Amino acid sequence: MFLKSINPVNGKVGKKYKLDTEKQVSRKINKASAAWEHWKKTPFDERKGFMLKTAEILRNEKKHLAGLMAIEMGKPVKEGIVEIEKCATVCEYYAANGESFLQDKLIEAGASKSYVSYQPLGVVLAIMPWNFPFWQCFRFIAPALIAGNCGLLKHASNVPGCALAIQDVLKKAGFPSGVFQTLMVSSKEIHRVIENPVIKAVTLTGSTEAGKAVAQQAGGLIKKTVLELGGSDPYIILEDADLDYAAGVCAESRLINNGQSCIGAKRIIVIKEREKEFVRLLKNKMESFKIGDPFDSETQLGPMASVKQRDGVHQQVLKTVEDGAKCILGGYIPNEEGEHAFYVPTILVNVKKGMLTYEDEIFGPVASIITAKNKEEAIKIANDSVFGLGAAIFTENIREGERIAREEIQSGSCFVNTLVKSDPRLPFGGINLSGYGRELSFFGIKEFVNIKTVLIK
Repeated sequence: MFLKSINPVNGKVGKKYKLDTEKQVSRKINKASAAWEHWKKTPFDERKGFMLKTAEILRNEKKHLAGLMAIEMGKPVKEGIVEIEKCATVCEYYAANGESFLQDKLIEAGASKSYVSYQPLGVVLAIMPWNFPFWQCFRFIAPALIAGNCGLLKHASNVPGCALAIQDVLKKAGFPSGVFQTLMVSSKEIHRVIENPVIKAVTLTGSTEAGKAVAQQAGGLIKKTVLELGGSDPYIILEDADLDYAAGVCAESRLINNGQSCIGAKRIIVIKEREKEFVRLLKNKMESFKIGDPFDSETQLGPMASVKQRDGVHQQVLKTVEDGAKCILGGYIPNEEGEHAFYVPTILVNVKKGMLTYEDEIFGPVASIITAKNKEEAIKIANDSVFGLGAAIFTENIREGERIAREEIQSGSCFVNTLVKSDPRLPFGGINLSGYGRELSFFGIKEFVNIKTVLIK
C-alpha cells in the first residue's frame, strides 16, 4: 500500500510512499516511549539548542520546503516561504520562553512549601491537515518537544513528502532518535495508534467530523485531546469602517492559501447602507488576484489542493445560488489549458440564513456577503453559527470595536481592523464546533504537561 503525491496543477502523480506496516508502527511507538525516558530528563539548554538549530535549518531550506508544498497541495511558493519562516519563528519563540513558562509556581497554602510543577505527559500523537503542511505541525512540535514530550505525526495523506521532510528537518537538527517520528499510515488505521497505551494525548487540526471521531475514542480511553477544527469566521463591516481598507483585508483573508484557511473571511456581514459600495470594492480587489502556477512569483492564487476539494466548493456555490443567493464574481471552474484543480475568486451576495454558505464552512476562494440592518443585527448574525474560531470587526470607533470584540462576539479570537491570523505569542483555538484547547503562547505549552501540585508540610 502506498501514499501518493498528486500535483493539483496538472493532476500528475508524483512520488509514491510506502505505508508503514502494523509492525513498523508498533516499533515507532515503542521507540518514542523509550526515547521519552531520556528526553524528559534532558536539560532545557540542550532542548533549546536543538530547537534553535531547527529554526536555522528551516530558513536554510525554505525554498525547497515551499516547493514541496506547491507540488503537493498547490500553495504559491512565495506564501510557502512565509509559512516556513513562521515555523522558524515559533521554534525560536519556545526556545526563548519555554523554560520560564515551565518554571515552578510557588503558591502559599499553609505548608512549609507548596508549588505547582509542570511535567511532560509522554508521547503525544499529532493528526495534522494539508492546508498549512508545515505550520500546523510546528505549532505543535515546538511547545510539545521543548516541554519534554515526544511526538508522533500522522499527517494528511496528500502531503506525504511534507510529512517526511518535517521528520528530516528535526533529524538534521540533532534531536535524539525517537523524539519525533512521522507515521506513514492511513486515516482509517489511526484508531490503532490512539488506543496504544504509550500514547498519552492527541492533538488534531482538521474537520469537525474528524475531531468528533478522535475525541470520542480518546475520551473513552481518558486521554487528553486538543482540537482545532473548522471555522466560518464572520467579518463585520460597520457603518463607519474604512471600506477600501476593509475590502482589501477581506480579499486577502478570503484568498490566502487559495481560500483554504480555517480563519479566512468566510461570512462578511455588511451594514445595509454601506453594502453596495463595499461589494464593489471587494469585487475589484478579488478579481485582480492573479491565478496561476504556484512556482510563478507573480501568482497570488494557485490551485486548490485537489479536484475533489475544488468540486466540493463548486457544489456549495451552486446550491447557495439555487437557494436564492446571487453570484456576482466567479462561480465557475476555469477550462484553460493546463489547469486542473483551480477555482476562480467568487463572491456571493444576498446570502441568508438557511443557505449552505451561511450555515457551513466553505473551504475555498468564496466570499459570502450577508446584509445586516444595523450593528446589533450584525453581531447576532456573527454569533449565529455552530462554529467559533475567529472573527473580525472593522470600524473607525476603536473603543466600540474593542467592546464588541471583547464582550459580544462568541469566538476563540476576535481582531479589530485586521485579518485573523495565528501568532506564536498569542493563544489560538476555538469554541463550539471549532474545537477546544489552545495552541501557541504560554497557554499552548501547558496543554501537554501534567500540572502537578507538590506540598511539603
